[in-house]
Formats: sequence, structure tokens, C-alpha cells
Amino acid sequence: MAELSERAVAARVPTLASQPLMVVGRREPVTVGPGTSLAECIRAIQRTGTGDSVFVTERDGRLAGVLTERDIFGRLIGSDVAAAVDLDAPVERYMNTDPRTLRLDQTVRDAIELMQSGRFRNVPVVDEQRVLVGVVRQVDILRFLAESFPEELLNLPPRPHQRMEQAEGG
Repeated sequence: MAELSERAVAARVPTLASQPLMVVGRREPVTVGPGTSLAECIRAIQRTGTGDSVFVTERDGRLAGVLTERDIFGRLIGSDVAAAVDLDAPVERYMNTDPRTLRLDQTVRDAIELMQSGRFRNVPVVDEQRVLVGVVRQVDILRFLAESFPEELLNLPPRPHQRMEQAEGG
């Protein structure tokens, strides 16, 4: 079994963090077109059961904006709900029209730094023409890192920091 110590893990993480995002499993983004109502965007997010955002794309696939649950809830806090959110309004009224993005040739480190500095749970991945090619989520990054240490993680005791006073069965 490979050594699972802080030093051993720390030695391998820089190599993993320098890997391009194309090695990380990504999810298909939930997409809608311009003019989609806020109500339909919310239904699209609910249908997936895993996302918290919807990506607005032009007909050619270029990313036009992102609508997150935070965008919606941010309007609700401290306001009259009926006045704050019009469910029939087009998504353009509420979406972020200049979302931060990543490209597949950027590194896992770039994704981690962007997620941490911007407090993003997921980030759209685009190509050189800003065509949406996927979305990378925090869970995708964590899964990639965890899969890089399979033997070590599978052999961890249920509570790694727990110390037994005597041998099991003794």
C-alpha cells in the first residue's frame, strides 16, 4: 500500500493540479436559449436534480450567460418576493452576462483557484469561440483527486483519526 501521509499526498498534488481540465470528468450543462422565462429556467434546474445553474446559449452554442440559484435567491432576500422576481420575465433580466469561464487546456489548479476566489460551485467550460463544451463542478474536481489516490482512500479506517485503546476483538 502506498503511504498515506500528509507529505506523500502533498508530493503528488502539484502533479495532479497541473493536469489539464480535459482529464477531469465533466457534466453536461443544463442549457436554455435566450428569452426563456425564469420559471422555465427554474424547472430545467429542478429536472436535473444535480445542478444549481442554467447556462444560456446562443443558437451557435456560444455562452451568453449563466443563471444560478444564488442569482435568484439574492433577489429574494430582504425584498417583497412578488416584486423581486417575475417568473415570466426572460432569463436575460436575471442572468450574469459575463460569467467566468475555463477552457479544457487550463489546469485543475486554475479551476480550483477560480472556484475558491469567486466562490463558484461550478464553472462553464468553453472553447476558443466561447462555445459551451461542459461544466466543471467542485464535486468533479474532488472526484478526480480522490480517484488519484484509490488505494490509499479505500484502505482508510472509517475514522482515520480515531485511536483504538486495544486491538479489535481483544
